[in-house]
Amino acid sequence: MMMEATPALFEPFVFANGITLRNRVVMAPMTTWSANDDGTISDEEVSYYRRRVNGVGLVLTGCTHVSANGIGFTGEFASYDDSFTPSLRRLAEAAKSGGAPAILQIFHAGSKAVPALIPDGDIVSASSLQVSPGPFNPGGGTTRALSHDEILDVISAFGEATRRAIEAGFDGVELHAAHGFLIQNFYSPLYNHRDDEWGGTPENRMRFPLAVVRNVRRVIGTHATRPFLLGYRVSPEEPEEGGLRIEDTYELIEHLIDGGVDYIHALLTSVLEAQPLEAIADRPIAELIAARVAGRVPVIAAGQIKSPQQAESALHMGLSLVAVGQGLVINPEWVELSRSGNERLIENEIRTTTIPKIALPAKLWGVIEAATGWFNINDDHEAQRQKATA
Repeated sequence: MMMEATPALFEPFVFANGITLRNRVVMAPMTTWSANDDGTISDEEVSYYRRRVNGVGLVLTGCTHVSANGIGFTGEFASYDDSFTPSLRRLAEAAKSGGAPAILQIFHAGSKAVPALIPDGDIVSASSLQVSPGPFNPGGGTTRALSHDEILDVISAFGEATRRAIEAGFDGVELHAAHGFLIQNFYSPLYNHRDDEWGGTPENRMRFPLAVVRNVRRVIGTHATRPFLLGYRVSPEEPEEGGLRIEDTYELIEHLIDGGVDYIHALLTSVLEAQPLEAIADRPIAELIAARVAGRVPVIAAGQIKSPQQAESALHMGLSLVAVGQGLVINPEWVELSRSGNERLIENEIRTTTIPKIALPAKLWGVIEAATGWFNINDDHEAQRQKATA
């Protein structure tokens, strides 16, 4: 029996430039840690995407670094040189193999770059700051402030990566300006202590993000011969004292829309529950951002959407599209199960016996094993599940 609770989730969606999605489910951009040592896409990554893209409306790839000194993860595929275009083309073909448009997420890790993976261990950011140890850079370190000319080079690098995405066959790029990566470093008062044209006032701190948007938009206008999307991913707030707050993000969104982005993608701890740190009303951030954008561009949100009912609730908050990450990693047929009314068969944990079946890259599995809440070594239920889906 078809599920009655989630009709909106499976309605088509059309972007202003004409790109049409068959439903509102977005495959969230998730790093697989599984590229080849030379920065090219691996066979395992190709299989991972092909296994998960058959039902979704839109595919967002994991992030790729636009500069050699912008690597944020081990096993991260590259886009900083024309020699990587064949690799990107291979990824585009896999990501689009299910019939959905695919968007390449591009970024520079900034203060979260991994020293062992970048030239001379030289971590660059908006300002020179001490970096605390964390999941991206366990050893910490000190960032070096980019010079004016280096900033222009990075802006150019985002444009060049966009050109390669066009040539590789993608349907758009998404600027990963969340997670405290370089673009966010520049806008954040916590990370940007500059006193030149690239820092200080909110307008100056916003200059780098908007320059990247402007250059990418220029490249799209010059090189794209088909509709091509430009998205922008934000972390609406920073938890630290003195970090970004929702009002800062509102201001940035206004300029992003004026600058020609095709959608806003909010990265949240929980789409349905996360509220502003200084909340004065009982409204989730996702709902507040959707209300602020007011339909001028589509809004996507990602964060702990695991069931079709949760996705439907997110759409009713005013979102245009909903990103599903962990759910698709664990359940490649998440969309099919949701649409057919078999949502009871959607797993919340990986069962070790299913790893080959769901085409999970070995390195990604290694990361998941070190995490919590992802897998279950008790597979007693697996036989029942396979019988139910037979």
